Amino acid sequence: NMTITDPIGDMFTRIRNGQMRSLNRVDVPASKFRSQILEILKSEGYITNFKLDTKDNSKILKVDLKYFEGSPVIKEIKRISKPGRRVYSRANSIPKIQNGLGLAILSTSRGVMSDTDARKNNIGGEIICKVF
Repeated sequence: NMTITDPIGDMFTRIRNGQMRSLNRVDVPASKFRSQILEILKSEGYITNFKLDTKDNSKILKVDLKYFEGSPVIKEIKRISKPGRRVYSRANSIPKIQNGLGLAILSTSRGVMSDTDARKNNIGGEIICKVF
């Protein structure tokens, strides 16, 4: 069993690979942190849904991918902060993704949130990824 050094990066890879193959759903090993990220992707309209399930005694997250006119809604999902290279940003310097049309997801002292919410609450944090 290969230990995943970056579980979040692995989740994004599964989403990307699933989209390349036009799958409706991908399975991701469950964790609270991953659920929080998926919750934001869902509320921001990048995935249709996700739900916790049990498969072979291990908990998995079933992620329903979203397409528009045959193309994946997520054009790019890119890991920013990595285990080996953490990237933090203050509230006033959180980057705007695609002129604000995209999304950055941050892990802050008040939980995982979108860049918009982080700016609104005036808190910075670790920039987990950018999506557009």
